[in-house]
Amino acid sequence: MSDALASPNAPGPGPPARRAGPPVLTVEHLTVQRGGRTVLEDVSFEVPAGTTLAIVGPNGGGKTTLLRALLGRVPSTGRVRWAGAVRIGYVPQKLIDVDIPVSVEEFLAMKCPGGYARCLATVGLPPRILAEPLSVLSGGELQRVLIAWAIVDRPQVLLFDEPLSNVDVGSQEGVLDALARAKAELDSTVLFVTHDLHGLYHYAERVLVLDRTVRFLGTTEELLGDAARAAALFDGTHVASHRGPATDGGGR
Repeated sequence: MSDALASPNAPGPGPPARRAGPPVLTVEHLTVQRGGRTVLEDVSFEVPAGTTLAIVGPNGGGKTTLLRALLGRVPSTGRVRWAGAVRIGYVPQKLIDVDIPVSVEEFLAMKCPGGYARCLATVGLPPRILAEPLSVLSGGELQRVLIAWAIVDRPQVLLFDEPLSNVDVGSQEGVLDALARAKAELDSTVLFVTHDLHGLYHYAERVLVLDRTVRFLGTTEELLGDAARAAALFDGTHVASHRGPATDGGGR
């Protein structure tokens, strides 16, 4: 991890900085307990509107629980405050069983009655894929369909739990590009859980390192520009080494 961060050949971290808007999300002293065990403890942070926040940390550090707590799907104490009645698009690690005999169009229709071609174009997929069964899609294609599903009702906030977890290396760049296009088109705020350093370098403006509580919160440049601090924060965390740009072959 530290070698990748310190590499002189690594590209500059993060997308171009943008002026931070007012917070779209404010979390104060969030604590979650399950079965007598504290999963999250005294978690506090803000997310400025229009930014992309990567959430990283060790397995079992509470990243998925955090997303679920933000959505009110697990009991918690503390406070989660969204700015107004925001629409949220959420894709968990496992949303569907791809063996279900439905087409892409039938799947998208479960959430919204139309507008599929526009969403597919945003994530870089052709309209013809609407007729394809989910079961024949590659990992990269399926993940981009899930992003289309998340944005079909035009949410202001997008939450993704490990969007690269079931995607081969050659398709990961295409998935990350689809996330970036969706964010730009909707002018949305994005929170995504990741173990992939490439996503931090290129697609996140801010980073939250979570291991039961907040270990670091700041800009990508602040974290990745200090190799010693980043190595200490990521100690014991499985984070994939930085990779150069890859192409999304979309093979099946």
